[in-house]
Parts: sequence; C-alpha cells; structure tokens
Amino acid sequence: MKKTALILAFLAGSLGLNAQESKLSYSVTVDFPYASKYVFRGIEYAKDSIQPSIEIATGNFYAGVWSNQPVTNNSDNEFDFYAGYGIPMNDTWKLDVGATLYYYPEADTSSFEEKTFEGYVGLTGTVAGFTPGIYAYYDFDLKAFTLQGSVGYSIPLETAGTSLDFSVTLGNVSPDVGDDYMYYGVGVNLPYKLTERATFAIGAQYASNDLDGADDNHLWFTAGLTVGF
Repeated sequence: MKKTALILAFLAGSLGLNAQESKLSYSVTVDFPYASKYVFRGIEYAKDSIQPSIEIATGNFYAGVWSNQPVTNNSDNEFDFYAGYGIPMNDTWKLDVGATLYYYPEADTSSFEEKTFEGYVGLTGTVAGFTPGIYAYYDFDLKAFTLQGSVGYSIPLETAGTSLDFSVTLGNVSPDVGDDYMYYGVGVNLPYKLTERATFAIGAQYASNDLDGADDNHLWFTAGLTVGF
C-alpha cells in the first residue's frame, strides 16, 4: 500500500480539512494519482497504474480504501481496506495502531494469495521540522514481519506557492518461509494548492532492495489530485 495512512493524513492536514478546522465531526479525503510504477516495500508489483483512494476520519479514528489499477494489465489490480486509531502521546509523538486487508481479485491463486491480513503499530512525530516514524507490521497469512523507519522534511517555496517535500524510507521484511530482505527508498514531492480543498502534486521516487532474484532498482514518477471535504 504505497499511499499509507501517514501520507493521507499529511495531505489532509496540509489542506486544512481536519474535523476541528472545518467544524465537522468527520473529514473525507479523496485521491486520484497516476504512478509510472507501483512499488511496495522495494518490490515492483505493476507498471503504469492509477491509484485512487478514499479515507474518512473522525477524531483519532480513520478508515479507507486504497487501490492500484494498472492501465494495461488487470491481473495486477489490488484493493487495500484499512482502519486505524491514532493515540497522542504528547505534543510531539503519536502512537498509531491498525490493520489492513490486502485483496488481489485477479491474482493467480496457485502462486499468490488472493488476500492477506496485516496488523501494524507505529510511532510518528515532529522533531525540529523533521517528521520521523517507525512502524512494525505483521502479515498473519504470509507469516511475514516488516520493520520500517522513515523521515520526512519539507522546504517551503513561498514565492511559488508550494514546497519541496522529501522522504527517506528504510525497511526489512522477515518471512517465516523464504529469504529476508532489506529495502530503502527516497522521494521528493511538489504539491500545489489549487483551492482550499484541492491540491495537485507531482513527484519522483526511487527504491531498491537486496532480495535475490528480484529487480533491485526502481525509479518512477507520480502525479495526482487530492480533494478533501
């Protein structure tokens, strides 16, 4: 799930669409991005794809659906249904717990699970302008444990009405069956606020892994519209 709850929460916050600011009891964020590749935890899953998603949040609770829809190959489509709860620890740190159901409706079940269920717990914060986070995931069907750390940093470009948003990710996947592998990624995103509720963003991402037999270098580009209500 390449758009994680963290990314959606950041976008919702940057649009000023949280429940307190809009004086509503909930907020809805809809995303319509295009990606030249779909890469998840350092592994390429599909080529050119549309990745629509929708998330609803109320208080500290959030839930949503993220999907990957390849432009030319429907066998690589995916739907991720997730829900979680953020627990503020103090003014800087927040604990995040939740679960995701990964569903692959066109998957070849002879070699691939049609659906898997994964739980997660993470800690995110803001320190001196940086946004660090560390998450632990466990897929109960694949019997795989993933530990992932990340950090983001944003440079305002006020004269252009935008910012440069950088991110770095490092993770390790440890399945009960098969080889462990490490992955890392770097990215830059350029969001531009079209209206109070809509933001258009373009970005570039790079990821690699050390898994034997897998392509280990991936560069892709993204462009999309985010709208909040």
